[in-house]
Amino acid sequence: MNIVQGSAAALPNDGFDVAAVRKDFPILATLVHGKPLVFLDSAASAQKPEAVLRAMDGMYRTAYANVHRGVYTLSDLATARYEAARETVRRFLGAGDVSEIVFTSGGTDALNLVARCWAQAFLKPGDEILVCESEHHSNIVPWQLAAQATGAVVRPIPVTDEGVFDFEAYAAMLGPKVKLVAVAHMSNVLGTIMPVKAIAAAAHAAGAKIVVDGCQGAVHQTVNVRDLDVDFYAVTGHKIYGPTGIGALYGRRELLEAMPPYKGGGDMIETVSFERSTWAEPPARFEAGTPMIVEAIGLAAAIDYVEALGIARIHAHETDVLDHATRLLTAIPGLRIIGTAPGKGGVISFTVEGAHPSDIATLLDQRGVAVRAGHHCAQPLMVRMGVSATTRASFALYSTRAEAEALAAGVERAMALLR
Repeated sequence: MNIVQGSAAALPNDGFDVAAVRKDFPILATLVHGKPLVFLDSAASAQKPEAVLRAMDGMYRTAYANVHRGVYTLSDLATARYEAARETVRRFLGAGDVSEIVFTSGGTDALNLVARCWAQAFLKPGDEILVCESEHHSNIVPWQLAAQATGAVVRPIPVTDEGVFDFEAYAAMLGPKVKLVAVAHMSNVLGTIMPVKAIAAAAHAAGAKIVVDGCQGAVHQTVNVRDLDVDFYAVTGHKIYGPTGIGALYGRRELLEAMPPYKGGGDMIETVSFERSTWAEPPARFEAGTPMIVEAIGLAAAIDYVEALGIARIHAHETDVLDHATRLLTAIPGLRIIGTAPGKGGVISFTVEGAHPSDIATLLDQRGVAVRAGHHCAQPLMVRMGVSATTRASFALYSTRAEAEALAAGVERAMALLR
């Protein structure tokens, strides 16, 4: 079910044909207000290629059954494909073993799993959790809940005015009380690629564990959790061109084995009696109930699709579009880009003097350009940057220079109307 089909799969290794890629995404032919859709909100949720749609439809039509429980042919087939999807995620993240890959309902669920099953189980009063101040709320709130439950303390790691991770400040914060460091691989607002490998090395030297929100990072760059030497790494399917309702958590085997379960129910147990229950080995311990079977198949198809195109080639293409858009927007008087770290990923958040971000986004929509406006689930970062909200354009493997030009022209038109 994970075979990549469509025009993009046949691209030559020495080029990236974005026109061919776009043909694999049916929704990109949509008209909005009579104008071609310019979809620049992939950081919120990416569109889906035909390969993913076919894989999920085919699973429902020809191979669907519950997994891990039946001895009949269809259940065996569904189980094999579900577990093959786990192997695809293991390969994608560079984990050492499939037992280190837990399927979740998304990246937020994966981070909450760590907060509940590791942080709440092992933290003590006075322990410290360091969280970068540029984090998405899903990598802040779970640690606040864990701190409330254990008596631990959450402390923010600062970023610079440019949105760069302040490593010097971070190093000064590390000490014997620090037990956990939480950081995104790539900021969903700033686009900053955080130096995760160096952050992890410093955390481990101080005796702390590190959890990484990879929901943006894994979309735009090659990830190898063993090379990064992280303890936990969370991803979500819908940002990497897969379906909603599916994500995955990488966790070191020895940590997962020591953690209590997240939820109780079927398939996560070894034995059950009214006196006591015992737990299955990871990852089953953390996958109670009927899992996201078809969604896992869709996630695997999305990963296969991306890998067939080549992550390095995708990154080079996205960087070209990002650089083009940055040049165009920077030239607009009164426009301020929030987040100017070198080597950033395909996100531009900006404000316009005298105009609310939502007004800019609404007027862009009238021209068929879809962008995000608001605090982007990163209110502490908004405070740090001295703004209440931004307009955000985010780029993907199907984005084009022409779309960057449509964005810039739309912003200039919106500014003229609002002034």
